Formats: sequence, structure tokens, C-alpha cells
Amino acid sequence: MQRIRLRYTKRGRLRFTSHRDFQRAFERALRRAEVPMAYSAGFTPHPKVSYANAAPTGTGSEAEYLEIQLTQERDPATLRALLDASLPAGLDVTDAVEARTSGLADRLQASVWEIRLDGVEPAEAERAAAAFLTAEEVQVERRTKNGMRAFDARAAVRALEASAADGDRPDGGACAILRLVVRHVTPAVRPDDVLSGLRAAADLAPPVPAAVTRLAQGLLDEETGAVTDPLAPDRDAATAAPPTAAGPRAATAPSGGNPAGAGHGTA
Repeated sequence: MQRIRLRYTKRGRLRFTSHRDFQRAFERALRRAEVPMAYSAGFTPHPKVSYANAAPTGTGSEAEYLEIQLTQERDPATLRALLDASLPAGLDVTDAVEARTSGLADRLQASVWEIRLDGVEPAEAERAAAAFLTAEEVQVERRTKNGMRAFDARAAVRALEASAADGDRPDGGACAILRLVVRHVTPAVRPDDVLSGLRAAADLAPPVPAAVTRLAQGLLDEETGAVTDPLAPDRDAATAAPPTAAGPRAATAPSGGNPAGAGHGTA
């Protein structure tokens, strides 16, 4: 058995794709690319795919991760290109490595988020961010399947800063960008929880819905606040591994599959 870890994106309109919709699209891509998937046992076998910390529906992402298990070995780079060509534009597979270490999910300790606030003056966003960071705690509420739940949105935020950006609105109005680093805790603190916290702590209320994008997720360096690539340990392990007698794996594309570098298909 071989395990491959993939990084993929949710861009443009595809940010509104639910996790279940993505699962269906990805399983179709696996079939189109003729990936030799391992399947679970039982009456309804499913391809062995492990999804890790998917972004909420409605948010974009440059850093989603999953792991697949294969019955035959494949070159990760070739597999990445075949799957990317089999997914719709916006769901883009941007990286692939062979899993040589354990605990991918454990390495997803924090996320870097960008929140675009059209109609908000940068100075107002800076004031709100400062008030949020100064507070010892910021209580917010979120509706869950068990009803409303209150929790502290402040403790999970490692960093929060505001800056100016060009507005997208026809009237050429102001636009502020919030960039934040959020630890993955329980209960999870999402970007919309931070926005609720900014409203509670500083009365910040954007006139239009915010555009949210995850820029990165991975290991958190508590000293610097940096979030590092969770696939780096697998690449390092591959570099350190001694060469085998058989030499490197052939980059074999399945018969009938799309050639590497081909354009996107449709889901």
C-alpha cells in the first residue's frame, strides 16, 4: 500500500462548494484518472480518503489537505497532474507527496486567514483589531446542532493585523484587509467567529459580507507566529531516504487518462 498526501484549493465560486460536494467531485476525479485506490471493507466499500480540517462552506482556501491510499505505487507528481486535470477549475491540486511520516492531522495546528472587508476604512479596522487583541477574552455565540453555544474567540487568535486594499465595489469605496493566525482549538474558532468578536469588542460591522480565504495551515511556531508547510516533513524524509535497488518509480500514467499538464475537466 502507498499513501499520498495532497494539497488542494477552493477558489472563486468553488468556495461555496460544501465539503460533501467536494468529496463527490474528488471521487469522480479519482475514477477519471484511473487511480488504483484502496477501498474499505463492508457492504458499501468507499475509497480510502482521509480529509483533514476542511474549510467552512463559503470560504476560499489555498491550503486544504487530504490523504489517499493506493493499492499500486504511483509517482506523486504525475498523480497530482492527472487529478488536477480531472477536477473543475477552482478545485486545484497544487502539491503531492508520498506519506513517509505519521500524523498529518496533528501537524495542522493553526491557519492563516485573510478577511476582506469592503466598505470598511483601514483605520477603523486597525482600531477594531487593537481592541480585540487588548481584550482578555471576547465572548461570542454560534448556533450548533445542539443549540446556541458561547465561547471565547480571543484565546485562539495568535495574531491579527489590518491593512488597506483597493476596493472591489463600483463606487470605489474603502476596503480593509484583516490577516490573522488562528490556533486550531476545541471548539474551533472560525473567521466568522472573529468577525463576531470584532463586532462585540469594537462595534465593527462591515456593510457587505466579508470575503474569507485560508492562505495556509500547518505547524505553528509559537515564538514567531509562523505557520509552516505540513508536507515538509514528508519531503525531508524522502530526501533522506537511501535510493532503492530498483531506482526511482516510473511516472506511469494510466491508460486513457489525461496527460499531465492538461486542462481541467468538469466535475
